Amino acid sequence: MGAGDSAAYAFGRFILHLDRGVLLADGMECSLRPKSFALLRLFVENPGRLIDRDEIMETVWPGVFVTDDSIAQCISDIRRALGDSDQGLLRTLLRRGFLFTPPPSRGSELDSSGGAAVSADPAPPSTPLPLPPDKPSIAILPFQNMSGDPEQEYFADGMVEEITTALARIPWLFVVARNSSFTFKGQSVDVKQVGRELGVRYVLEGSVRKAVGRVRITGQLIDAVSGAHLWADHFDGLMEDVFELQDKVAFSVAGVIEPTLQAAETARSASRPTDDLTAYDLYLRAYAMVLASTRQTPEALRLMEQAILRDPRYGPALAWAAYCCFRLVGDGRSDDPGGDRRKGIDFARRALEVASDDPGILVNAALVLAYFGEDISAAIALVDHALSLNPSFARGWNISSSLRNWAGQPDVAIEHMETSLRLSPRARVGTSLVGIGSSHFVSRRFDQAVPILLRAIQEDPSHPLAYRYLAACYAHMGRLDDARDIVLRLRAVTSAVIPDLSYLRNPEYRDLFLSGLHLAVNEADRQAASGIT
Repeated sequence: MGAGDSAAYAFGRFILHLDRGVLLADGMECSLRPKSFALLRLFVENPGRLIDRDEIMETVWPGVFVTDDSIAQCISDIRRALGDSDQGLLRTLLRRGFLFTPPPSRGSELDSSGGAAVSADPAPPSTPLPLPPDKPSIAILPFQNMSGDPEQEYFADGMVEEITTALARIPWLFVVARNSSFTFKGQSVDVKQVGRELGVRYVLEGSVRKAVGRVRITGQLIDAVSGAHLWADHFDGLMEDVFELQDKVAFSVAGVIEPTLQAAETARSASRPTDDLTAYDLYLRAYAMVLASTRQTPEALRLMEQAILRDPRYGPALAWAAYCCFRLVGDGRSDDPGGDRRKGIDFARRALEVASDDPGILVNAALVLAYFGEDISAAIALVDHALSLNPSFARGWNISSSLRNWAGQPDVAIEHMETSLRLSPRARVGTSLVGIGSSHFVSRRFDQAVPILLRAIQEDPSHPLAYRYLAACYAHMGRLDDARDIVLRLRAVTSAVIPDLSYLRNPEYRDLFLSGLHLAVNEADRQAASGIT
């Protein structure tokens, strides 16, 4: 769509004034640098269309050579102005470009100076992802919390997680990861749009009501291609029956999608991780925060340990407690690294004792044991077994990528991480971007690593590993001022600037990482001693 010099574009609560060169949010001016404004204009004028790097360079920097981190800095600037940290408006499609999907305008508006705001044309459908050719596919959207208590939101989210896990264990079904489905949380969505954006044939919606010891789960299954409602039902029971209710939902949905479903296929998903409902509630509270931010890791571990005290054989809680110990040590946030290392190994081994064939337990335990020095080939075998049980397990492919990277197989690591991203197309699963960036780094593809690591920092500014790899990358590229700046930002996140890198089994890759970090840190210290800011 085009616009004259005096035009403005309205989307959601924002107005982009072309003549004034400003972005307004609810009438208040947002700070945007000129190049960021020019890039945002390109996106706003092309809603729903994939914009690749070449088009950005030709439009925003015509005839000028700039590096990819210039684009990354503008993207960060735009996301900050739009409050779009979850990529709900501006999506990054790895190795493809960017996709701007604005919310509907609230109609014609007048800005504070009386200028007309011209609503943008309706966005065309975003570029659809292809449906998996070999199996039916489904996304489970966040269930509505009907309890009348916002504090029960974690419980409704936990129900979706359990139902997603049960369905994902069915080998003939492709299930999109929870992280992607939850980018639609709190939105009024068109299931056809969901199907296009996530690349699925079916969508499950529902609600959860928890009150006075009872639970009601409702669900409806919709064909995302035709919009037809295929199934709807509700399941009532006591809190102690909650696991049975989850299985009934999963079984009913699977039965509609595949009438020939054998009961044995869902039998594995019916195993009870615990009979202690207080332990289960503690686990759900901890799980809601364990992947949200590294800053919440200590509290998540505390809650997991409480759940384990109530049920010492609670497999998922043991596995996630082990993961929390790994994050505390790896991120340099542990007050007792040796003690947390021992706890992490103990939790992981205990989790494997009760894991049976639970893919989530297997991959978390494998990650922790490999990081803390145990045989990495055995850990990779555990993850491979988990993926044979659940080929749709996005987090499993993510962790497989990490282990392959640690084992010195960066190209395989990238391939597995891209599989993880396909299974979770609207959200990043764990540290996907750090994994891909670090794989490029150890392969000495520094120019490819930099923009990916910059985006990783945008995704989670509290995660130290992205800063470490980026500082080392800049140092090896000779960009010592940039390396110094990243070290300063890293020190604001953690005191462990140069961590124990023994988990990297390839000595050449480990030396490359350490030499770059040392070079970056020395430059930061030299400039500080010289009074350079």
